[in-house]
Amino acid sequence: MFILNYITLKYYIIMDNQDYNKAERAVDNTEDTLRNTANEAKWKVSDLADKARDYINEKRNNDQEATQEDWLDRVKANASDTWEDIKDGASEAWEKTKDAAEDVKAEWNKKTN
Repeated sequence: MFILNYITLKYYIIMDNQDYNKAERAVDNTEDTLRNTANEAKWKVSDLADKARDYINEKRNNDQEATQEDWLDRVKANASDTWEDIKDGASEAWEKTKDAAEDVKAEWNKKTN
């Protein structure tokens, strides 16, 4: 009987570690998704000076006046698009993590009931 209980306990420890590893991978995948989404933002801060220069040249080439207000409107529109991309990535990461956590919880409930 002692050996059977030991083997059963060892099995549960192994399964718990596998469930933990599964949840940990889900969290890591979530982190990677968010990091990738942020890194893929359309206009990074380091690019803004080049974009501003391009905007001014574009206006000059079209005999138009470049204004700060118009420039900021462009940046704002891009930031809005970038926010939507980040929000989509964050939502996807949330769902993946939530699903993995629910799977782990369901496995745990099966084992303990």
